[in-house]
Parts: sequence; structure tokens; C-alpha cells
Amino acid sequence: MTTPFPFTAVVGQDDLRLALLLNAVSPAVGGVLVRGEKGTAKSTAVRALSALLPAVAVVPGCRFSCDPASPDPSCPDGPHEAGTGTERPARMVELPVGASEDRLVGALDIERALAEGVKAFEPGLLADAHRGILYVDEVNLLHDHLVDLLLDAAAMGASYVEREGVSVRHASKFLLVGTMNPEEGELRPQLLDRFGLTVEVAASREPEQRVEVVRRRLAYDDDPAAFAARWAGEEAAVRQRIVAARALLPSVRLGDGALKQIAATCAAFEVDGMRADIVMARTATALAAWAGRTDVLAEDVRQAALLALPHRRRRNPFDAPGLDEDKLDETLEQFSGNDGDGGDDRDDRDDRDGDDDPDPDGPGGGGGRPQPDSGPQGDGGDAARPEAGEGGQPQASGGQEQSAVRAAEPFRTRVLSVPGIGEGAAGRRSRARTEHGRTTGARRPQGALTKLHLAATVQAAAPHQRARGRSGPGLVVRRDDLRQATREGREGNLVLFVVDASGSMAARQRMSAVKGAVLSLLLDAYQRRDKVGLVTFRGAAAEVALPPTSSVDAAAVRLESLPTGGRTPLAAGLLRAHEVLRVERLRDPARRPLVVVVTDGRATGGPEPLLLASRAAGLFAAEGVASVVVDCESGPVRLGLAGKLAGELGGTAVTLDELRADSIAGLVKGMQSGRAA
Repeated sequence: MTTPFPFTAVVGQDDLRLALLLNAVSPAVGGVLVRGEKGTAKSTAVRALSALLPAVAVVPGCRFSCDPASPDPSCPDGPHEAGTGTERPARMVELPVGASEDRLVGALDIERALAEGVKAFEPGLLADAHRGILYVDEVNLLHDHLVDLLLDAAAMGASYVEREGVSVRHASKFLLVGTMNPEEGELRPQLLDRFGLTVEVAASREPEQRVEVVRRRLAYDDDPAAFAARWAGEEAAVRQRIVAARALLPSVRLGDGALKQIAATCAAFEVDGMRADIVMARTATALAAWAGRTDVLAEDVRQAALLALPHRRRRNPFDAPGLDEDKLDETLEQFSGNDGDGGDDRDDRDDRDGDDDPDPDGPGGGGGRPQPDSGPQGDGGDAARPEAGEGGQPQASGGQEQSAVRAAEPFRTRVLSVPGIGEGAAGRRSRARTEHGRTTGARRPQGALTKLHLAATVQAAAPHQRARGRSGPGLVVRRDDLRQATREGREGNLVLFVVDASGSMAARQRMSAVKGAVLSLLLDAYQRRDKVGLVTFRGAAAEVALPPTSSVDAAAVRLESLPTGGRTPLAAGLLRAHEVLRVERLRDPARRPLVVVVTDGRATGGPEPLLLASRAAGLFAAEGVASVVVDCESGPVRLGLAGKLAGELGGTAVTLDELRADSIAGLVKGMQSGRAA
């Protein structure tokens, strides 16, 4: 068995360690979401936590880890009589990103269920994690339906498996910990809210601390057992402190003063719903127990807010998580009455340095504060500066580069989809054959049976009952009779933006509107679980501003800082986009692309630029790539070049106004509706 890296040997990361320890003290806090760049000890700290959890008593032979003191009355392995049990270490169960639904919730033996009428159930990871830790690395890459099942089980404390009339329920209470790198894509806001706490982690920029990280890691790699032995004393002390805090937790008093501060803080930061208030109350109580106190103080409420609120304040996917700490202090000060109920009469914030550790003797016991990410900054001074050449007239092809302008306010866009039926990753954009969705037919299973089509299975088995010697009421079913349900749902696509950033688009009002339209499409791509890429062209060439990624945040940042000016190498932009699709097709052949070209259709630079652009567009049409041209031409004089480009691409053109969801024009019906993917 591999010796885990000691939890107390992790250098720095005070917020991360504190959040994990608070959940170890009170699992009701609701788990931890750890956000941060790669190589920041996220997984190391989580895996190390399991060694600190106290051992659990279980009923001997129970596959669902029932507590012998109060066994689950509906346990599939029960009923169990209350009594003595055996102890085992708390488990840490890892859920792989590519896990199936059966692996998560468990699998039913369909053949035995049909033929014998018995619930032959094989437990899944939710059963294994009961009374332990369920760890999901790269939780943002987990399929949506698995995330829903996971969070439902975490909220209800039980897992329900119901298929074709066979129902199984078992207890599933665990500490949920997820880690993610925001560069690879975000979780949906409603899923972010289901994690109790969130922590932002980053590698230290202090050379001395980085040296210590390397020193400890090398020592651990050389001799893991000896390294762990050197930290055994610190590990034992933290383990004992967790046990003591758990014992003290029921005695902690959350007074009315602290409750008012919690409610006022959540209201001040405009947090939706009531889950934040509840999580803050539980976190503040756990903080008091961890500090060995029975009263919740204002400092506990403040620390609870820093851990429980940042990820709940995001009003849209591109908002950076974080809290305004000055506003937090003002709110706590305003509601720091003196009613003697604890948490309201010991305000020492003015005497505390933000870098001090309120509990320097305990690992992770300090009030490290998640620092809000700084969002992309525009140049508001230049944004209002008028530019010549607007009004639909061609501008000088050699215009100078203009600095970036802010995007206009985003809006809800109409649905753009890829025609035909695909088989790509689960999402919400185009029609696809998926594991989840409405049933459209049946087929023989290829590999393991995952979704039984009951009617087709019975129909296949019925003609053979006499030959198989059926004598009782049960249906004699053979494996050859089983039929897999074919289902139709939605897939995520690769939405590749090809954006004209040339001088003809440089007029500030127009470019602001263009960026607003692309930002709106990025928001739509985020909600539909697409991958996105960004190709820009201006001057003499095109560049891949963002290779295909699941992080629409990264695309929004690149878009915000996009400068404009110069000639319009439209052909170069299309050819570069075609090359991006070729490479991505090798990496992810099942994901179908949707190319969105944002341009006024003009082309300049080199001999016969419009002819070269037409030939480049023909490559997309020949391969049947779905495409949309967002026509950015404005003014009284319109050349109609964008519409002509859309025809050469084999796609459709839409104006900025028609892109809005409330527009009368229908985009989907007009976009190659009769052509197969």
C-alpha cells in the first residue's frame, strides 16, 4: 500500500487545509471545491486528509458500511441488529472523470431481476464512500448527469437506483471534495452552489517557500515511509484535535448576534437562496469547535464568509469569484450588536493583520483569505474616442492598430446547432445519440448492457419460452435476448470563432457591438457545454488566439484584450480555422464543429483577396462543416459580402440584430436543415 504524503507536511495552502479540516470536523458543512492552477498540491492535500479521519465502526460483512450502533433499516444487506462491530480506517474513494453511471451508483443484474425477480445489486462508488471521503479530481470535466447524481446523493445522504421497476436505496453520507483547474472549464453556477466551501489555491511566489516544497517532495520520493514517520507526531496531534472538535461541536452556541451577521452578510452580497446562510452557520460553528470554543465569534463569521460566499456571488460565468473584504468588514461592523449572545461583542478586526494566523499552533487553522481574481480590464478612456470611417464605407486597408475596446452588454442568443445526429460528448446544443435522453429504439448491446429496453427484451425472449422449457411464471431470459435502448439527447460541439479584427472593423462602436455578440455566443457555449476556440485575422496574417478548450472564460479574456486595425486577410483566417479543425478532428473525432465567422465580408491584401477567400470557404463546404456568418456590416451602403461568404461556406448569414433570441428571424431552420452532418 502506498504511503500518502502527510497532511501536516503540505507547505502553505492554509485556506485549503482549513477548509478540509472544517469538513472533517463537521461533514454537514457540505464539502469543498478546490480551484487552482496545476501543480498546487490540490490532490496531495485531499488524499492526505483521509489518514487523519478517525476510524469508523462497521457491521461485519455489510457492503454498505452500516454503523453497528444505528444500522440503516433499509440497507440492502440488512436488516442488521444493533450491536458491536469492527473498526476500519475511513475510506477515500476516487471518482474517475470517465466513470459510468453504473460505476457511480451501482449496477443491477438485469438477467436475475427478470428471470428470478430478485434484487441482485452490485454496490457502486457511492456505497464505498459512505462515512468516508468521495474525491472527484477535475470535477469540472465530469459529465453533467454524473454530477447531478453525485450532488443529489450528497444532499440527501442516500443513493437511489431505480431501473425497470427494480428499486434499491442505501445510505450514502460522505465528505465531498472536488478539485478543478478553471483553465479547463467552469462548473455551472447551480452546481457551484452545492459545494459548501470553495478555496482558491496558487503556487507561492516566495522563493524560500518554493524551496521548502521541493525539499519535502524530494525527501518523500526518496523514502515515503521514513518521511511519513518524521511527521507522525504532528499527524497524531491533528487527528486528536479533530476528535476533540467533533465532540465539542454539539455544545457550540450560535447566538442571535452571529446569526444576524450571517444573514446580513449574505443579503449584502446578494447571494441567491438560503443555502449560503446555512453553510455559513455550519462553518462558523465548526470554526469555533476547531478553536476549542463554545461560542461563535465575529471572526468565525468573517472566516466562514470568505470560504462559503465567493463562488456563490458569480452573476454570470465570466465573473471572477471573490469578496470585497472592505464591504464584508463594514457589514459585520454594522451588525455587531451587544446582546451578549456571542459573535457580536468581540470585534477585534481592527487589531488583526490580514496575514496573521488566528490559530498559529494548528495546521491550516489560520484565517488565510481567498484573494479574488482580477478580471480583464478594458481601457475605458479609449472606449469613448470616436473613429473615422464608420457608416458602412470601406476604410483604408492599412489603418493603424487600435487598442482594445470593451464588449457591449451581452444578450441571450438564438440557438445555433449542427444539422444531423452526432455521437459526441454530452451537452446541450445539437441532436445526438447519447446514454441519456428520450428512447428512440433498441439494438443488441455492444459490450456491457447499460440501458435495458424492456419491451424489446421481452419481445426477443417470448418466442423461445417453450423451447427453453419454461414451466413457471418467470420469463426465461438469455443474454442474446437483451436489448440496449438507443436514446437521443444533446451533445456539446466545438464552436470555433473566426473573428475579423481588421481596420474595416475598427470603428469603436461597431467593434464593441461585435465583441458583445461574440461574448453572448460564448455565454451560450458555456451553458451548452461546448468546447470553444478563437481565430482572429488582421494585418497580414491570422492567428489562433485560443486553441480549442473547455474554458470559455479564457476565450472571454482573449476577446476582451483583442486589438483591431490593419488589412483584412479573410482567406488567411479561414485557412487557419480549417487547419485548427483538422488537428482537432484527430484529437476528438466524435465532437462535431460549428464555425462562427464574425466579419463584414471584406477582404484586402494580396492579389484577388476575395477570390482566395472564396476558395478557402469552399474547403468548409466540401467537408460539410456547419457554419454561420455573423454579418457585421452597418450603415446606409451595404455590399452584401458577408451573405455571399455564407453561401460559399455552405452555411447561413445572420445580422447582429437577428442573432438575438427575441429576433423574429429563425436561424436554425435556415441553416442547412436538410443536410446530414
